[in-house]
Amino acid sequence: MSDASILPALLALIADRKANPPTERSYVVSLLKGGTAKIGGKITEEAGEVVEAADEPGQPGREHLVHEVADLLFHTLVLLGLKEIPWTEVEAELARRFGVSGIVEKESRPKS
Repeated sequence: MSDASILPALLALIADRKANPPTERSYVVSLLKGGTAKIGGKITEEAGEVVEAADEPGQPGREHLVHEVADLLFHTLVLLGLKEIPWTEVEAELARRFGVSGIVEKESRPKS
């Protein structure tokens, strides 16, 4: 793969697996069939592993952190695919927040 982002290809693959589940085993399809509960469990697991890997020293720790962040992002993308939320909506939300203090942005959210 070139320097282009892998995200569009990965998002397209997730959407295709949802629309056209293959007959052979597919990890993406098994996650989608498990719904929010299964995918959410994986996201929670991977988030914990990201935090643990962040404390590991040296190059092996760095490589482990990259691996775990990739796992976390992958499972998050599958959840977005399940909910049919395009990546562009996430990018738009990030763009909306860009240049705004995180404290100010959080205070502007409706109280729930």
